[in-house]
Amino acid sequence: MRKENPYIPSPATIIEIVDEAPKVKTFTLKFKNKKLQEKFMFTPGQFVQVSIPGVGEAPISISSSPTQKDSFKLCVRAVGNVTNAFHRLNVGDVVWVRGPYGKGFPMDQFKGKNLVFIAGGIGLAPLRSAINMVMDLRNEYGDVKVLYGDRAPNFLLFTKERETWCKHCNVYMTVDTPDETWKGHVGVVTKLFDVVEITPTNTVAMMCGPPVMYRFVVKKLLDLGFPEDSIYLSLERRMKCGVGNCRHCMVGSKFVCLDGPVFTFKELKEIPEDETPEAWIP
Repeated sequence: MRKENPYIPSPATIIEIVDEAPKVKTFTLKFKNKKLQEKFMFTPGQFVQVSIPGVGEAPISISSSPTQKDSFKLCVRAVGNVTNAFHRLNVGDVVWVRGPYGKGFPMDQFKGKNLVFIAGGIGLAPLRSAINMVMDLRNEYGDVKVLYGDRAPNFLLFTKERETWCKHCNVYMTVDTPDETWKGHVGVVTKLFDVVEITPTNTVAMMCGPPVMYRFVVKKLLDLGFPEDSIYLSLERRMKCGVGNCRHCMVGSKFVCLDGPVFTFKELKEIPEDETPEAWIP
């Protein structure tokens, strides 16, 4: 973790750009300061603040594994001024990065456990960091399942990486709207619970996706017998400063940028109902 002033960004060069899906690109970045890159440490689920001079700043989850030391990846969907400007950049261009921030997935605590990753849409991007870490340290974790749903086949992310994941774990995919080439499952991601055997014994569930997804996925997991503190959610909520000063991201008494963005369901359930976004809680 960096010890410098958390508000001060550092320049990072774009060294690779991959088109993943409509309006989604993965940018590989490297800090211009070699020592800073060597010291850059993060936990899957954490995020950075990326700024483009003259445009603004946006929080973006890190989507590469912390085992990758020489660079880091950000998967960016073009949805606003900053992210659209990001998409117009080229290899060799420079952005400014500060962080990492927040509380990620406690991967060390998960060693020896079975893992279930549940992703909806762009929610696969932050989970990709944890999945690739598990792939690199495969012998340290138990059975691994990835359940992933998206709008249509052409929106599915990380095609080549998913092929690698399939060699080391079980990957299940579904789409809302199939085309003539699609031979897989059809429907929302919770449909996969009907065809995938998931047992709560010694198992941790990690999910990221649109908030409306959480209500239904959490209910499925609770019905299967998962303890509330074995269900982890990464929350998508507007963050500004990244260090808990602006209060832009508060959920009840919790700051998403400090106490999260990763929470257990037990933590979220303890927030008073009138302070909790209804879509998150079943």
